[in-house]
Amino acid sequence: MNGRKSPNVLLICVDQWRGDCLSSQGHPVVKTPYLDLLARDGVNFDAAYSATPTCVPARVALMTGQSQERHGRVGYQDLVPFQEAHPVPTLAGSFRDAGYQTQCVGKMHVYPERARLGFDDIRLHDGFLHAARRRAERDLASIDDYLPWLRKQPGMTATEDYTDNGLNCNSYTARPWDKPESTHPSNWVVTEAIDWLHRRDTTAPFFLYLSFHRPHPPFDPPQWAFEQYLDAPVADLPMGDWLDDYAEFRADGDADAVVGAADPESHRRAVAGYYGHMSHIDGQIERFLAALENFQLREETIVVFTSDHGDMMGDHGMYRKGQPYQGSARIPLIISVPGATTGLRRHVADVVELRDLMPTLLDAAGIPVPDSVDGKSLLPIVLDPVAGPVREYLHGEHVLLGQSLQWLTDGRRKFVWLSGSGREQFFDLEQDPQELSNLAAYPDRAEEVGQWRDRLIEALEGREEEFVADGGLLAGRLVHPTAARIRGLARS
Repeated sequence: MNGRKSPNVLLICVDQWRGDCLSSQGHPVVKTPYLDLLARDGVNFDAAYSATPTCVPARVALMTGQSQERHGRVGYQDLVPFQEAHPVPTLAGSFRDAGYQTQCVGKMHVYPERARLGFDDIRLHDGFLHAARRRAERDLASIDDYLPWLRKQPGMTATEDYTDNGLNCNSYTARPWDKPESTHPSNWVVTEAIDWLHRRDTTAPFFLYLSFHRPHPPFDPPQWAFEQYLDAPVADLPMGDWLDDYAEFRADGDADAVVGAADPESHRRAVAGYYGHMSHIDGQIERFLAALENFQLREETIVVFTSDHGDMMGDHGMYRKGQPYQGSARIPLIISVPGATTGLRRHVADVVELRDLMPTLLDAAGIPVPDSVDGKSLLPIVLDPVAGPVREYLHGEHVLLGQSLQWLTDGRRKFVWLSGSGREQFFDLEQDPQELSNLAAYPDRAEEVGQWRDRLIEALEGREEEFVADGGLLAGRLVHPTAARIRGLARS
């Protein structure tokens, strides 16, 4: 960058971390002091989103730099071979081809699980590995590096598993980690990454993908992290005037439901588990950044912190992700470039998305961006306080609840269309950041709503689902989580 030697790149990706859950974002309860330091010296994107907010499609966008229209993952589906479905340059592969040493530690969530996507090496832990556990032809330890490590730790048995506490990895049920803190998956990611710093090739710059499975459920942080939030104030949950739009899907009391309220005590414990994960990870990130300092690498390293999606955490009677609302779709994004610490916009309101990280990081390293990428480099925004936005608005979507939840936002307004029922929602995020009031039927908003509807029609024109007919949106169409061109690649 700017005539200097190639910078190292550290991409920290956490799983299911809401965009508002940083104390630097003004959150009233969760404390993230070390990420706050990164935010203080970096650029904070306050309208960063995951256009397809669940693990698999979001990570495809991150690794290919493509929109869902191009990569074809418009919902969640396991067992689709990544490189067959997406035969394009990847983020890690582009760095590798430019002479970087590329390393992943933690979650990949691709198939086959050991697909490297351009990484020289992967130390892998994807979490509960539901799809992998259902496949009898392979030993689980062969597709997870954390599990065999765990079984070798003092006091552990040959049958030890990270599922021993009985928690479901899509449930709001919470309890503290049942083993020594040093064996927690979040600690393991950093332990492995520090070990890699000792073994890396010092003649080459590096691209390191530090990928945490948490704060995704199971909500099982260490005891201290869980307990510090158990008695913390629990905010009243926002409940929009549009909840009847999802009445047919509601399953109150179902601990792994997408739409369904929890009882107050279960919710309080879920919050403690979720926030506890965040405080724990915050400390582990500081542990790694301190190691970078010790290796005298911090001032040579671009650091990015982000998530693949958020979690509704009870907002509007919903949990988990995949929904178009702020809790699910908005993500944290902090970019810290060495040497660029003065004269920057600390907070950027421009709408950005995960697909933008591949071109941003390649641009920052002086590496050509492949033609297959349709994300936009954010480097001009990072370095120039008067740079304009990279897009006017963002189109997001996700197949969920048997329909496609379609949405558009510019960070100030949001238009939502439920393809099953045809219901529309419109939110003024400036006046109503919690999305309490659906303005879609307000007469004084009719012209504005019409403009956003026309934008969605334009975005969906020609789609294989045939969402558009006679110039309008057509509800009730059959939907799939993947486009037809890759649907046949899925393994059973």
